[in-house]
Amino acid sequence: MKKSITKTEGILWSIALPGFPQLLAGLWFKGTLFVLLEIIINVQSNFNQAIMYSFLGETHKAASVIDYQWLMFYPCLYMFAMWDAYKLALEKAEEYAYLPFVLSAYLVTVGLMYSPKVYVFGTFIGPIFFPMMCVIPGVLFGLAIRSILLRYR
Repeated sequence: MKKSITKTEGILWSIALPGFPQLLAGLWFKGTLFVLLEIIINVQSNFNQAIMYSFLGETHKAASVIDYQWLMFYPCLYMFAMWDAYKLALEKAEEYAYLPFVLSAYLVTVGLMYSPKVYVFGTFIGPIFFPMMCVIPGVLFGLAIRSILLRYR
């Protein structure tokens, strides 16, 4: 039985763990799939260890333990699960609502690829913080493009 969730609830639970909003909504298969994929990618990429090193200020260590090949899957899974949770909360479809999620996934993935080379004021940002910073322009570009498409449709 499908239960309703709000857009905010879906986004915030997805930030905690992709798949939680789907489980809350009673979509057991999809929610379990998202949770399992998140755990597999997290473990295979050494993501938690890299997060720990990054928050301790050891960004070079974070870059050395991360498995970039596995971590490249994370932004797409994360943003797709978040978009799906957002979509579950909608009473009717919103045109182009996926654009902020798609552009965020794209820019975070690109940010992850460039993260080994990014220094700001001589400080290495690392594979955790730089991709996280790329979410903001992704959302803003997505909202701007959506607005333009809706205005000139």
